[in-house]
Amino acid sequence: MVNEPEEFRAFTEFPEYKAEGRNDTSYMGHFTFPMLFEFLGFQYILTLLARGYLFREGSSGYDRIDLARCALLAWCSLSGEKTKKAPDQVDPRLRVNYGEYAEEFPELVTRSGEGWMIRHVENIIRFVEANPTAVRKTVPEKVQTLKKGFRGQWANKVRQMLIPPFASNTQGAWVLRFDDILADALELGPLENKDFEPNADTLQRLTELTPDGVPIEASTLLYKYYVANKEEDREYVFLPQQNFNAYFGTTAFSQKWTAALNGTLIEKKVIDGLCKYRLRMIE
Repeated sequence: MVNEPEEFRAFTEFPEYKAEGRNDTSYMGHFTFPMLFEFLGFQYILTLLARGYLFREGSSGYDRIDLARCALLAWCSLSGEKTKKAPDQVDPRLRVNYGEYAEEFPELVTRSGEGWMIRHVENIIRFVEANPTAVRKTVPEKVQTLKKGFRGQWANKVRQMLIPPFASNTQGAWVLRFDDILADALELGPLENKDFEPNADTLQRLTELTPDGVPIEASTLLYKYYVANKEEDREYVFLPQQNFNAYFGTTAFSQKWTAALNGTLIEKKVIDGLCKYRLRMIE
């Protein structure tokens, strides 16, 4: 979460699909099941991807907008689109197969139009089906839900993202659009590596403030993310909980760990409708 180039690689390179014990969720990569069921955290992911392709080789970004848009389409692409109900009968811009970008972005899409995202989800499905006893008991059932519905739901999400911002036929509550993603990416600028190693005294203090049941890695990342993102005139920092969940491969971060740390290491509040936090050890 503080090393953006590393995060970028996590969403453009496939993880090793494995599970060394039932609590190991390495096969999920940087995703959780709630993210896949409810499509949470995708604004962060897609903006990160857009920034990675916009600002390569010292580019200003503005001369690579079309290229970055094609990269996003390739990442989101799906093959085998059903034409009977496909919106591209009305508007060809709303199709979801972008296999023509395979030569330019071989890491993102196949010639048949299978993008990185759908391949990753189907790799998860195949791994769990082949190794049902290697994962938590609830996972095979969740995977069957993905198998039945994810492809169609993802196609609908991609079409929604293709709708121009001021289109009169905009439908659905998921209002994320490629145009908005690219605009946000241009404003945020190139990917940055803000990672650092806390000094020995800080690590000792973090250890003291971390209760049993919470990994020290969670406390350390909360510390580093806060230091890296705090603005001088603001005390609180936005806490992207779903992406922290994905980083650790478990919803325990948002459901258990931050609750245990709240009041000791951090103070968490909802401010302006967003979950934010400050470090209590920096006062």
